[in-house]
Amino acid sequence: MEFEGRCIIFSAPSGAGKTTIVRYLLEKVKNLEFSISATSRPKREYEVDGYDYYFLSVSNFKDKIKEDEFIEWEEVYTDNFYGTLKTEIERIWKEKKHVIFDVDVMGGIQLKSIFKEKALSIFVQPPSIQELENRLIGRGSETPETIIKRVGKAEVEMKSAQEFDYILINDTLEAAKKEARKVVCDFLEIATSNKY
Repeated sequence: MEFEGRCIIFSAPSGAGKTTIVRYLLEKVKNLEFSISATSRPKREYEVDGYDYYFLSVSNFKDKIKEDEFIEWEEVYTDNFYGTLKTEIERIWKEKKHVIFDVDVMGGIQLKSIFKEKALSIFVQPPSIQELENRLIGRGSETPETIIKRVGKAEVEMKSAQEFDYILINDTLEAAKKEARKVVCDFLEIATSNKY
């Protein structure tokens, strides 16, 4: 694969707000295109296949692993895979756009190690684990069991924050969005005027 263009990698514990920040940047920063991840987890009712994720069966996902179709992939929970398809990056770079990723923490670390100086990796950190738990409860889409699992995973993931180029603390969402926009535009060398 011919590597051109740049990559912006957003990772965070579940519920830290990274997806909201990524969506904001896609609206505000020119020449940025979202890398749609593949997953074997069940589709939530509000999600759209090919827009939010490429939803694959477990066996289909495993076939693509065997065929070396992923840049990175991870089994986050048993039979719950996430990964980045090589074709997705090729599609975006063909359009002469920069890639923005919304991936879990291990995926973010893997992508940074692959793309190196072509990538900016940003770790979105909640102000506290308690606040993260409150946000997950507030979503209304998680069972008490998944909340416990996600909070436990978040405590481990927070220890990896130092492996990222930039730690963005999402205390107030509006401030975090503006800070993210400045950091990304500086990396892409785009002026942050309001016309973008």
